[in-house]
Amino acid sequence: MFKALIAIGAITFALVIFAAGGGVWLFYHYGRDLPDYQQLADYQPPMVTRMHAGDGRLLAEFAKEKRVFVPIDAMPKLVIKAFLSAEDKTFYDHPGIDILGIVRAMLTNISRIGSNRRPVGASTITQQVAKNFLLTNEVSITRKAKEAILAFRIEHAFGKDRILELYLNEIYLGMGSYGVAAAALNYFNTSLNELTVSQAAFLAGLPKAPNNYHPIRKTKAAMARRNYVLTRMEADGYLSPENAAAAKSRPLDIQPPDAIEIARAEYFVEEVRRLLVKRYGADHLYGGGLSVRTSLDPRLQNAADQVLRAGLIAYDRRHGWRGSLGWIDFTKPFEPQLEKFGKVVKPDGWRRAVVTAIDAKQARIRVIAGGNGVIPMSELVWARAWAKKQKRGPRIRQASDVLAAGDVILVESVSKTSKGKVLPPGSFGLRQIPDISGALVALDPHTGRVLAMTGGFLYDASQFNRATQARRQPGSAFKPLVYLAALDRGFTPSSLILDAPFVIDQGPGLGKWKPRNYGKKFYGPSPMRLGIEKSRNLMTIRLAQHIGMDAVADTAQRFRVVDRMPRLLSMALGAGETTLLRITSAYAMLVNGGKRITPSFIDRIQDRNGKTVLKLDSRPCNECLMDKWDNSEPPDIPDTREQIADPGSAYQIVSMLQGVVERGTGRRIRAVGKPLAGKTGTTNDSLDTWFIGFAPDLAVGVFIGFDKPRSLGRRETGSSVAAPVFRDFMTAALANAPATPFRIPPGIRLVRVNPRTGLLARPGERGVILEAFKPGTEPSSRRNILDGNRGVGTQNSPTRRKRDLY
Repeated sequence: MFKALIAIGAITFALVIFAAGGGVWLFYHYGRDLPDYQQLADYQPPMVTRMHAGDGRLLAEFAKEKRVFVPIDAMPKLVIKAFLSAEDKTFYDHPGIDILGIVRAMLTNISRIGSNRRPVGASTITQQVAKNFLLTNEVSITRKAKEAILAFRIEHAFGKDRILELYLNEIYLGMGSYGVAAAALNYFNTSLNELTVSQAAFLAGLPKAPNNYHPIRKTKAAMARRNYVLTRMEADGYLSPENAAAAKSRPLDIQPPDAIEIARAEYFVEEVRRLLVKRYGADHLYGGGLSVRTSLDPRLQNAADQVLRAGLIAYDRRHGWRGSLGWIDFTKPFEPQLEKFGKVVKPDGWRRAVVTAIDAKQARIRVIAGGNGVIPMSELVWARAWAKKQKRGPRIRQASDVLAAGDVILVESVSKTSKGKVLPPGSFGLRQIPDISGALVALDPHTGRVLAMTGGFLYDASQFNRATQARRQPGSAFKPLVYLAALDRGFTPSSLILDAPFVIDQGPGLGKWKPRNYGKKFYGPSPMRLGIEKSRNLMTIRLAQHIGMDAVADTAQRFRVVDRMPRLLSMALGAGETTLLRITSAYAMLVNGGKRITPSFIDRIQDRNGKTVLKLDSRPCNECLMDKWDNSEPPDIPDTREQIADPGSAYQIVSMLQGVVERGTGRRIRAVGKPLAGKTGTTNDSLDTWFIGFAPDLAVGVFIGFDKPRSLGRRETGSSVAAPVFRDFMTAALANAPATPFRIPPGIRLVRVNPRTGLLARPGERGVILEAFKPGTEPSSRRNILDGNRGVGTQNSPTRRKRDLY
């Protein structure tokens, strides 16, 4: 008996030694080349970056995994208990792996051999952390061994709470939910601390297989899993039998998240996204959890989108109908033929339709997925044949002049005609996507903050941003910089400049350059003010020649309109290329008194912890650092903007540009009824059209042209194409604003003059204006006339003749 006991003891000891040796070997064999678990100490899970408008409204989210990180200290106890019961009830007791759990799983799996039932596992939360963060989902003994080894090491290096924090914020719980906080929002539209017992148990049951417990597609399985978790919570002492039974009786009650009010500004958002990628990199943008507050004003952005789209449509309609999207054969199956039109990009509210019949005064249509309707004659009369050689097709007298049965078209529901006549229900208007495009940008002239920007008719159709990416010739919109350079060199708004023929020999074999005015007329000696109000090319050329193109180029470069501008006279007429944002910023620096600003889209950026890492306003203000306001006077914050132009000269240009609106090429703008100033711009053959202008506290630029430059048509200018868009935007933007006059800097004298002659006004004379003069420069009865080059001159460098007019 004694010998038997000795034998048993020896065998047992040998087995223990063997097991220990085997364990050491396993740890050595599988513990080599394992990932560094210490990286979990500094692990920051990928989080969504959110972009907000200036008023706090959401603009966009950027994320590969939409996750909301919640520290373990802020995690509700109910949620923690639910997950412990469902996944690892002995989490706070085991060293990383649950030995008893493994034994139970092994016995259970042995008993299920041959039953085709799925094997059960015994992974602890720590093992799941090791797998999710450091390993793959490979199903193998090797992976399980590595997982166990890492679990031991993780438990040795980190506290239980840190491990649980990583787990609850990292796990995927279905429906795009990474972490429990995101899941609470996606499934129940609530925060973690507002979850009910039933909801917490449902979430705790998801890590095993989220798709197998989808609450809508697999409701019964989802409820069974939730009830299992509730049973486990009751067994673990976290719930009373009564509370568990009550929770089991509740439906899942899935509540999708409320529709978040998102401000739409696709071109603006893309511009900011590019800036963020350039500054932080794509990985940090899509996983860094940044909070980006932009300068966007959603009200102005909405107005910008609407008025630009309306302006492009108005131009497109003036030039007629280009035809239907296509045609279908009613003798063949209907739906297959429509498939090729399914990807037509169109604005919200526009729909695809098929013409089913043509009556004398209307077209009958079938709206795709929308029933039947009609297009009345009043909505067809604009659709004359597309203008060719500047001539439109014949007037529309019947619906068949425009459409035919089988035509696939775009329509929009309408209730009234353009003249206000009420239309019957089921009436639609004929629509077409404009060929032409353009851009509008609005910014604060005092700070450079971009308040609104739209870069085309429809972002889904073209992501090319014509406000920042299109380099076009500004034409006469450049002229204010020529006049500003002249004012800085002793000229006044009343200085006389000859408006007469001007010819320059460009050199051997290049011919003569003969710029002309838009109307091909000459007006003799005229005040500088008239030169800008009426956009006189010949006056501008003479002035630029007199002051020198070095002076013009220096001004253009100081205002950052054109870099390294060639010293060619044609540049004075806007032959150099620039972007809408750059030239609008230059006009903003005129109205702010000649202070440098830089266009900006971002006010502030905070990191995932709420720390500000970028702030636009960098002015020093120690007095601003206070916990609460103590009723003291607001601090005097220094103006650190660089002065790049004489404030008096800048105001004189502002005054002359106000004359453009009141008496000149921008007269359409007067309808707004507020103090406004600005300048039209049109290039040769009407390839590019502009209107750049401002109110005292808002600078706005509009550009309209074809992406592949071609003429907009005879008589189409900045005044007829771009100015109406500017007018409509300013009407909306300033609707509730007071009529603020332009600010006059110190040292400016306002003198009554005749704007046609530039002379001091006589008593009782009509049509006089208050002209702005610097002290000692008021006009006298004897004045010199800048006549410049009356005949043929020479110029060593060739001028640039492509687009230099109006």
